[in-house]
Amino acid sequence: MTSTPRRRMRSTGVSLGVTVLMAAGLSGCASSPDYAAVCVDPDTDTRVDDNQCDDNDTAGGSGVGTAFLWYYLGANSRFPAVGSGVSGGTFTGSGLNGSVTRGGLPTTGGSSVKSTTRSGGFGGTSRGISG
Repeated sequence: MTSTPRRRMRSTGVSLGVTVLMAAGLSGCASSPDYAAVCVDPDTDTRVDDNQCDDNDTAGGSGVGTAFLWYYLGANSRFPAVGSGVSGGTFTGSGLNGSVTRGGLPTTGGSSVKSTTRSGGFGGTSRGISG
């Protein structure tokens, strides 16, 4: 009786490990940005809808009528609701070190930028600039 050589099967552990890594990458296991920006009317220091600001304008403002500007807040900062006043941030985003996301924060305000933002991952959005 002749014996047939046994085929060695690859470990299912390798396939499982690759699957877990792929799933983690797609699920948005990315870190929060260091800063986030909300759109603000600089004349009143009041938050307005993010659609009022120009994503491509690093200086902020639309150039027509009232210039709305991006207002940058640190990751641990409270952020205001639309219609509320802003404080604790800056209109100058060019000097910030770290990752920055413009817009996308809830219009109702919140306890901190870090707890409500997520960048990257499957289905995630980031209208950000990198500083």
